Amino acid sequence: MAVKSKVIQAEPQFLLRPENAVKKYEALFLEIDSGQIKLPMFQREFVWDKEQSAKLIDSILKGYPIGTFILWKTKDTLRSVKDIGNHKLPDTPKGDYAQYILDGQQRITSLYAIRKGIRITKDKKEIDYKDIYVNLDYDPLTDEQIVTSQQEEDKIYVSVHDLLTSDALDFIEDIGKEKAKKFQEYKTNLTTYDFATITIKDYPIEIACDVFARINTGGKPLTLFEIMVAMTYDEARGFDLALKYEELIYGSDEVSKSLVRAKFETIPAATVLQAVAAIAVGSIRAKDILKIGREKFITNWDPMVSSMFSAVDFIRTTLHVPVSQLLPYSSLLVPLTYFFYKNDNKRPTETQSKLLKQFFYWVGLNWRYSGSTETKIAEDLKKIAQILKERKPKYPGDELTVSAEDIAETWFSAGNSYIKTILCLLASQKPKNLDDNSDVILDNSNLKIASSRNYHHFFPKAFVNKNFKESEPNLVANITLIDSASNNKIRAKAPSLYVGEFEGTNSKLSATLKSHFIGSPKTYGVLDDDYDKFIDKRSAAIAAALNEALNPEL
Repeated sequence: MAVKSKVIQAEPQFLLRPENAVKKYEALFLEIDSGQIKLPMFQREFVWDKEQSAKLIDSILKGYPIGTFILWKTKDTLRSVKDIGNHKLPDTPKGDYAQYILDGQQRITSLYAIRKGIRITKDKKEIDYKDIYVNLDYDPLTDEQIVTSQQEEDKIYVSVHDLLTSDALDFIEDIGKEKAKKFQEYKTNLTTYDFATITIKDYPIEIACDVFARINTGGKPLTLFEIMVAMTYDEARGFDLALKYEELIYGSDEVSKSLVRAKFETIPAATVLQAVAAIAVGSIRAKDILKIGREKFITNWDPMVSSMFSAVDFIRTTLHVPVSQLLPYSSLLVPLTYFFYKNDNKRPTETQSKLLKQFFYWVGLNWRYSGSTETKIAEDLKKIAQILKERKPKYPGDELTVSAEDIAETWFSAGNSYIKTILCLLASQKPKNLDDNSDVILDNSNLKIASSRNYHHFFPKAFVNKNFKESEPNLVANITLIDSASNNKIRAKAPSLYVGEFEGTNSKLSATLKSHFIGSPKTYGVLDDDYDKFIDKRSAAIAAALNEALNPEL
């Protein structure tokens, strides 16, 4: 018996074609008043002043071209501008197409503001767009500009707002028949002007956004976050991704959880998007993020937030990395958030904790996310799946070993992942201030660059440059994490001198030094001011601790 095979139709492939048309003034603004033409929120705010708007009207009255308006016609609902000044913009009727302005926002908004007589407060000053005038004494063929925001004495003017919304007969007694005739001519010029439009209908949003970026910002692309803010907006559910991200960073009120309170406020929006995508679709590629539907994205937002806070808590309390500025990569939060989501936000077992710590240090020490991040995180989600089962993921053997020699030769820079991972190790020891054994308070603002206040050269740079001319003072093995107050007490003193002084103020100096991976001052060359010996000894201690993290006993 013959079986009818199922016909699978391929998705049609074709070049997209824009539609060229003209719109009259009345038609253009009827579409705005009916909610059909909208301003997407990734447009910059209305910034044209009255004089710029006056020049635009002047060009129209003289029949000059003013450029083309580019509109994206779609049934997708994007986050859009709700009001202009004191005027509320209507919503698009449910089920209807919306036309989002991709190019021409300032021009269209100016024309609309003048017609509606809108008032806008800018820099604490109110701008009234009724106050734009046509000089009826000037000749449009000979005078440079007949539309202005300022009126001269002894000249006859009519506001452009009145020109558009009134009849010449209403003004004939005030301006006379000749001026009323000119009034009507100008009104006709405005209302019958052909505004050139290009409409791209049913283009995918990523293409529409690419069009916007190319024509508006000199080739500067919209960020994926800006696109997703527009795509995921849902007024009925009260979901605004831009506001949700702000709440994640700063909290929705004074007592709610926030990344600021956790000192993890440097996590970028891109990482947050990737965390949602990892949970929702198991991929963080930009094209896959763009395919996440609004409903799925919104549904996965709150679970992602809960899991991200669990990941941050793990980094802070188990790995003892207290601030986000020390993270080798912000994107490390993506696989860790994924772990806690899949683990139902439960505390990791001892084995899982050791494996997560191994994963964390492996990523940082091997520059894992310095390139092809999307592909590598996709691979690493599979490693996380193994860790969830308490199984050790497979790593290349040479990527689980750190040599003391390499550390001893590594220059310090606050920006690369290898050094940041070493800084994480230093921070994990809960370092103490050298002068009094008090806790070192680490802050994101004090860790941004190599000269930031939390970084201290144990052998001061000036001391090394003076006494060890062949040696490099700015080595990572010479860096300790202390408070700025403690740092200021040391300045350029020899280690033997300031450590000797601190013996009188810090009865627990030996334990304090150990919190920085520094052993006996005599053994480590501190008392003899032996810089090379210190670097070798401390590099060996740091390497041993890193190798222990990379090779946990299960």
